[in-house]
Amino acid sequence: MQILITIALIIIGVLLFELIIFFHEFGHFITAKLSGVKVNEFALGMGPKLFSFKKGDTSYSLRLFPIGGYCAMEGEDEDSPEPGAFNNAKIWKRMIIIVAGAAMNFILGFILMFTFTVQTDEFASTTVSVFPPNSYSANCGLKSGDTIIDVNGYSVWNMRDLQFGISTLPLKEVDGTSLEVYKQDCANSAYKVYYGLASDNELEGEKAEKFYSIISEGNSKIFTAKDKAQAKEQMTKVCRELYSFLNIEDYSIPEIKEEDTRKRYVGDVTVIRNNEQIKLNNVQFYTYYASEEDKKADKPKVSLDFYVNPEEKNFGTVLSHTVSETGSMAKSVWTSLVWLVQGKFSFTDLSGPVGIASAVTQVASQGLENSFAAAVNNILFVMILITVNLGIVNMLPFPALDGGRFVLLIIEAIFRKPIPRKAEKAINGIGLAILLLFILVVSCKDIWQLLTNTMPGM
Repeated sequence: MQILITIALIIIGVLLFELIIFFHEFGHFITAKLSGVKVNEFALGMGPKLFSFKKGDTSYSLRLFPIGGYCAMEGEDEDSPEPGAFNNAKIWKRMIIIVAGAAMNFILGFILMFTFTVQTDEFASTTVSVFPPNSYSANCGLKSGDTIIDVNGYSVWNMRDLQFGISTLPLKEVDGTSLEVYKQDCANSAYKVYYGLASDNELEGEKAEKFYSIISEGNSKIFTAKDKAQAKEQMTKVCRELYSFLNIEDYSIPEIKEEDTRKRYVGDVTVIRNNEQIKLNNVQFYTYYASEEDKKADKPKVSLDFYVNPEEKNFGTVLSHTVSETGSMAKSVWTSLVWLVQGKFSFTDLSGPVGIASAVTQVASQGLENSFAAAVNNILFVMILITVNLGIVNMLPFPALDGGRFVLLIIEAIFRKPIPRKAEKAINGIGLAILLLFILVVSCKDIWQLLTNTMPGM
């Protein structure tokens, strides 16, 4: 049964990928037809034909390998004397045909995102609700009721933006003797006492709730302490209340050990507080080691350390979140490309076809731990990312990509003279060779990371 489920998920993944290709090429196809440009062949897949038929001037074919597709227009790569040739169409029509592929990718992304979003029971806002007892950001100025609109220069429209912004924060060495870190240590120490006692005594029901309220309410006062003495005093009080609740008389209060520096994920956060925009500088977020291996390698991770207010699900919020989430995904893809150029992301963070296939496999496996539907939804989400990614990357002003062809059309419009076909073919040929070489190098990197278990996310 497991094999059948895996095969079914692979088929679903392939069909969704081909749907992405179909929408992209259909964008070129339909705008070409509407512009009077002759389409010689509309193909789904690559390689040998499985079957084909002809209607009008166009041959429609399904090919063996589900790794792409194409819309072959008359006069696209070679000059043609036919009136319906691409090279003879008005320049504004050619521009529309070129950008239509990417536009359809975004339309498909919106449709798939709606399918994904409509299944959600409720939505998360970006307004801080409450802080857990071991929060770091609560000690650095963030407050309940704050609506976060920016994290370190990255605009926040929804929870996805908030998660992306925090996950890409820089890891810094902060002053280990600062009040912020001292309050973090006090809150953490009190929480460890709470957690240890709760685990040892297996508290349940109302008693467990009352015990949690002691640490929650007590640590909230540590968050707002004006100095170290007040923070230490409040920590001592919280610990005594925890022990007293369980009638434990023999105990010791944790000591706070200050260090010169600490590693923290840090960023500036802009919030709306009481209808006023406020910028909080150097907010520290919960920094932790996910395993002993990470601790030995000194590779901490970061996570949200607060809860947010929920939003009710209705048609309006479904639609608004679909638009917002699709836009956020496009923004994160574009930002990642910019950061890659700036050096904030490294070559090892890139993924090619092999890495994408690995990611699909991983998310499908994770989803299967819950249900088959969850696995399909995970694949669906990756496909949304792929179609949005394709739409953006394909419009980059690089030779052989649609964006590169669009730039050539802009040059033609400015000088009112087409670029010589030989020069255009040479430019696109060189660009294609560079792209194929780049894909090959990235694929080899992906294979090596798979073999060495160093693929991001593994």
